[in-house]
Amino acid sequence: MAEVLVVTSKIKKYIKEQGGCNTSSETIDVLSKAVEKLCQKGFESAKADGRKTVMARDIVIDHL
Repeated sequence: MAEVLVVTSKIKKYIKEQGGCNTSSETIDVLSKAVEKLCQKGFESAKADGRKTVMARDIVIDHL
């Protein structure tokens, strides 16, 4: 299993409070992978622009 990049307890609490649902461990894995991909795209964009700082504009979420 890859490193968890989200706070599991906070995700579970949010889903329970907002949606009244439980959260499977696979959900945490998928969210962590999504965060990892967003970070990778972010640092690739920053490097392409010659920066060492990832900025909000480097994180593109195309499905929102």
